[in-house]
Amino acid sequence: MRERFEVGDGLVVRRVVAGEVARFDGLLDEHHWLGRGLVGEIVRQVAVIDGEWVALVGWGSPAFRVGARDRWIGWSSEQRTRRLRFVANNQRFCVLPAGRVANLASATLAGALRALPADWDALWGHPVVLAETFTDPVRHAGGCYRAANFAMVGQTAGWRRANGSYVHHGHVKAVWVRELRRRSRQMLAGVFDHRVFTGHPRRKPIIDCNLLDFESDAGLLARLDRLPEHRSARGIRHSVSSILAVAIVATMSGAKSYRGIGEAAADLPQDVLERLGCRFHPVKVRFIAPSENTLRTTLQQVDADALDAAVGAWISDQDLTARVAAANNDTADETELVGVAVDGKWLRGTGRTGAGQVKLFAGLLHHSGAVIGQTQVPDGTTENLAFDPLLDQIGDLAGKVVTADAAHTNAENARHVVDDHHGHYLLALKGNQPTAQSTVKALPGGSFSP
Repeated sequence: MRERFEVGDGLVVRRVVAGEVARFDGLLDEHHWLGRGLVGEIVRQVAVIDGEWVALVGWGSPAFRVGARDRWIGWSSEQRTRRLRFVANNQRFCVLPAGRVANLASATLAGALRALPADWDALWGHPVVLAETFTDPVRHAGGCYRAANFAMVGQTAGWRRANGSYVHHGHVKAVWVRELRRRSRQMLAGVFDHRVFTGHPRRKPIIDCNLLDFESDAGLLARLDRLPEHRSARGIRHSVSSILAVAIVATMSGAKSYRGIGEAAADLPQDVLERLGCRFHPVKVRFIAPSENTLRTTLQQVDADALDAAVGAWISDQDLTARVAAANNDTADETELVGVAVDGKWLRGTGRTGAGQVKLFAGLLHHSGAVIGQTQVPDGTTENLAFDPLLDQIGDLAGKVVTADAAHTNAENARHVVDDHHGHYLLALKGNQPTAQSTVKALPGGSFSP
């Protein structure tokens, strides 16, 4: 029998299949001081070397309330209730007699953690982003957890939950946590649900709203407040800015219709509604989302061009590259240009087909796909005639590079980008302009690709 586990010893950590559950539970009853005892959403894993079971790892639902963990995450009680299912608790870890050699425990935990997200999603249909566990300091110091990059964040208060209430047993345990994804701690404590957490079959978020500025003087609400009020004063319950902010967040969350926007708005939690400036109902004692009818009516009556310009300028000014880098603890390159792709698309869902179908010419940020400006291509004309109006709507292009296909490659468009908007351009050149293509190929220095 080996005395020390080495990386090349062929350890495999895999999920236990249905026919092995009885064996797994029986071995826990035999070799673990707490027995089988897994509760909640359960994932069983086994470590195997040369066909022999050497360790057992049992995961289950997390503890509902743990002060040390909750303070470390920084989430509110509402956020905890909403996102607790994205945390997995290592309820059992048992090294069998055949595996009691140096280094195997930490290697098993490392393998179990790598496999856990996929195993959990396969069994329960949703992700997990954080692992937690508790160790009894009387029995062991948790060295294998520390070696597997768990961090001890505090101790329990010596209570356990039983039949819906809490009973004090006095056995204090160490609390350990381990992130399964980058920035999972921030994901769990974010005001807006991260795209990883949204499992709606018809809505796929296009951006992490936690990275966006809503409340500052240059934020979305301040910009929407500048839009003209189109309603009569009688019967107004929601501000225009809050209605439009809810609609924008719903759209960024993947809603594609008035009905979808209404459904997404109704799903928004209290902390999000508060952040978006929604009305607080004194009788119901909660923030109220605007109804689908209110959202529909407002969006149909608001000045679409003014709204489009306000939202496009807001997204353009977000500097998402730097925000993402800061969120990931990276250093953003201040000299890096922001790419803006301009292209046309036919608009679906308008009820117009054939010659009357609406075509938009839009500018999209390369790194996020967010639209920062769009204009309608007049019927009977080409996208090229919409190039200048789109750039005029986007405004200053300092620090940005406009990319476009060959249909927009001409000197006037290039001049408009550089001279009028202080930007840069990268335009495709194909065989439809043979003279220009020959001129470029003849330039010395090999600065251009073929």
